[in-house]
Amino acid sequence: NVALVGALLYTQTGEVGASVAASRAHVAPRMVAPKFSMSGLRPAQREARVSAHGKGIVSTIALDAPVATSEDSMTWIPAKGNEVDAGMGQVHIDAAISNEISPVMAQKNIQRPVIFGVAADSGCGKSTFLRRVNAIFGTTTSKAHTPTGDLITTICLDDFHTLDRTGRGQTGISALDVRANNFALMADQLKALKQGRAIKKPIYNHDTGAIDPVETIHPNHIIIVEGLHPMLDKDVIESLDFTFYIDVSDPVKKAWKIERDMVERGHKKEDIIASIESRKPDFEKFVEPQKANADVIISIEPTKLDVAPGEETKYLNTRLIQKENQHGIRPVYMFEEEGSTVDWDPCAGPGAMACPYPGTRVRYYNEMSGEKHANVIEVDGVFGETEELFFIEERLSNTNTKYFGELTKQMLKNKAAPGSGDGSGLVQALVALKMRESYERFTGRTIQIPKWGLFLDDY
Repeated sequence: NVALVGALLYTQTGEVGASVAASRAHVAPRMVAPKFSMSGLRPAQREARVSAHGKGIVSTIALDAPVATSEDSMTWIPAKGNEVDAGMGQVHIDAAISNEISPVMAQKNIQRPVIFGVAADSGCGKSTFLRRVNAIFGTTTSKAHTPTGDLITTICLDDFHTLDRTGRGQTGISALDVRANNFALMADQLKALKQGRAIKKPIYNHDTGAIDPVETIHPNHIIIVEGLHPMLDKDVIESLDFTFYIDVSDPVKKAWKIERDMVERGHKKEDIIASIESRKPDFEKFVEPQKANADVIISIEPTKLDVAPGEETKYLNTRLIQKENQHGIRPVYMFEEEGSTVDWDPCAGPGAMACPYPGTRVRYYNEMSGEKHANVIEVDGVFGETEELFFIEERLSNTNTKYFGELTKQMLKNKAAPGSGDGSGLVQALVALKMRESYERFTGRTIQIPKWGLFLDDY
């Protein structure tokens, strides 16, 4: 067993290192080795699984303003869109942008903020996905309204609502409607963060439904903007480096929401269904079109496996749709040849995974996603023991793991999280690895993480 705990520290070489805290040592779980190894692979194939491909697309920002010596010395100007009035007055009148470059840029040695956009309807697993992203980067964030850590800041775009809960009820305008969102302010403040400036951003209070006073947000190495509309407005899209859309099909979304709201909130089934149906027109008009602007789509659908009638949404078929992109980020694919077609049962044959009902199916193929060519990894059904995901991981290429076994280890670290027993969690982890790869490519820096052994018996 290895006793390690990772804490991210920026070194003078521009790499992110992992430190060992002996006083808070964590013992890695013992994992049982599967009945296979990588010994039969050619050296080039092994290397493809333990190192990133290609060179990074490195860029920096031009500091076009003086750098503030401290937060107290900063001066502010009104942000574009702060005077927008959707019928409740100028609720964003205090939104602002700093005249100076934030002192945090120098304090954290930020080369340039990398901004990711994550779009999805409410209740579609954004929070679970973002927890996996933090784990892949080896970092944590605060529990503040806008979670912030040494590496990552996550901004919820609900903060740019122009109507509070009461106002939406009175006007009949939903939160999905563009009229209830301040895109001019959203675009201006994301542009400012990308330039290294600080912002005074509004807050939408999910507990009270009110629009609260502004908060100060500084740039960070990585900024994740998540919500209903990160890829709808062209001016907002200009600030995004890499974009993701979580696409949960109607039958699965309905099953999830009914289960959550009946158990956790005591709502009646018929009221939940009515709420879902009332949102559907605005979702199809304002949220779903963003799939066309996403670089990567996580698609969650009912299983295609042979299950009993009515069980289709109990078991999930998750697809990782990786579109051609201009960022140099290559797709994950299966076995050795990108572009081939694979339909594989990991539960069949000698030494196979032990899969409970209804089993597991892994597919890889190409398709057109809108006007772009896409590589698709599809994982259908459920897993048995999470440790056995090494059986699948060994057959995936270009995952950008730091060492063979990291993907399975990440799944084990979040074993209690929703989706860890099926393809939805596995695909989320693969996407988080691609986010890490893109950060490294855009900045030329390397995320260093604890290496807990190349093979299972090293744990």
